[in-house]
Amino acid sequence: MIYWLYARHLARQITVLPEQICIMVDEKDLREAPDKLYDCVTWSVEMGIKGVIFHISTKDPSSMDPLLPAIRRISSIAALTLHCGVHEEQSGKGIAVTVAVGKSGREEITACIRAMAEEHIAPEAVDESVFERYLTFHYTPDLMIKTGGDHLTDFLIWQSVYSELFFSDVNWKFLRKVDFLRALRDYQSRVRRFGA
Repeated sequence: MIYWLYARHLARQITVLPEQICIMVDEKDLREAPDKLYDCVTWSVEMGIKGVIFHISTKDPSSMDPLLPAIRRISSIAALTLHCGVHEEQSGKGIAVTVAVGKSGREEITACIRAMAEEHIAPEAVDESVFERYLTFHYTPDLMIKTGGDHLTDFLIWQSVYSELFFSDVNWKFLRKVDFLRALRDYQSRVRRFGA
């Protein structure tokens, strides 16, 4: 009862929401609590967030195959885009949720450069807008959340340059709605400068 009241109290304090959030999870964490993805999407829907991106850090995306049913469950409450290795699938309706398994920001940038070279884009014609057309992920998350106190990965290194970062000491499998709400409350307390 007290937990429920506290969560409600926290939610009422949040008046400025990020439109899009990115939550970073490593392979070990996901194995321990795969259903936590669904929980985070549920909380995001309840709060009115417009988009959620999950990055699952793994060197072998195929090792995540047993967890795909838990990931696909998200499509019952949201529009899910799943990137796993070279495979991509879309399903469901609702807020936009992307799950990127084993994706690397460095690889994404390398692929952009290769694609521009293959299309014979002149070097002098390359600016930020041209480069961004070649990105795999066209998101600019307002808030990046990393659980367990670990370091960030290189996912979305171009797109997240102006994102706010939130590091939670709470491990992924123990993450509760109040911990999620604390990240949102922390976000609203910041003055975003967008590099200025």
